[in-house]
Amino acid sequence: MRLLIVEDQSELADLVRTNLAREGFAVDVAGSVDEARAAVAAVRYDVVLLDLALPDGDGLDLLRDWRRANDPTPVIVTTARDALDERVAGLNVGADDYIGKPYAMAELLARLRAILRRPNGALGMRLRAGNLEFDATTSAVAVEGSALTLPRRELTLLELLMRRVGQVVTRRSIENGLYGFDDEVDSNAMEASVSRLRKRLVGAGASVAIHTIRGVGYMLTAEKPVETV
Repeated sequence: MRLLIVEDQSELADLVRTNLAREGFAVDVAGSVDEARAAVAAVRYDVVLLDLALPDGDGLDLLRDWRRANDPTPVIVTTARDALDERVAGLNVGADDYIGKPYAMAELLARLRAILRRPNGALGMRLRAGNLEFDATTSAVAVEGSALTLPRRELTLLELLMRRVGQVVTRRSIENGLYGFDDEVDSNAMEASVSRLRKRLVGAGASVAIHTIRGVGYMLTAEKPVETV
């Protein structure tokens, strides 16, 4: 899952990005309205964390523009302007949630996951392919009911593939899900991640296969059709 932090306080933005990355998110940071517009135009985000007091404009105006353009990306407003009338204004403009600064990371993570668990949200389903199961709410993976522990990046890769079982997931889609703009990505990093994930799945006895579609991307297939519950 990929998040955008719109925040001009670089130390705070770096702290939040580091903590969210540890939780398995790919995170980008925009320090201004213009940078946020450019980022959203280039990448589809699962959630945007939006500060209001930005150096080149008001975050509420930016949010208003997104909603007028029918952009449904969930937005959590993160700001020191947390008086009741300001919270109401933010929600009326189209914010999905509002959290005042300073905030605890535990609360931010809880609010993020609550939004992502909504219908059509990124955490809104349990995925099954063959004897492999992925619980998107808890990021737990199991083969025939036995837990399989995966590193963060391989976990995200598996989720991307399981959400489109039997379909090709392009390299660009995988890159967008795995890496932020500032991540240093080796030219063979994706292939290495796929190779490691394949070995772990085979070792665990998963009845799935990851196919390389040369020049396009990857596809996960299963012995049984994928189910969602």
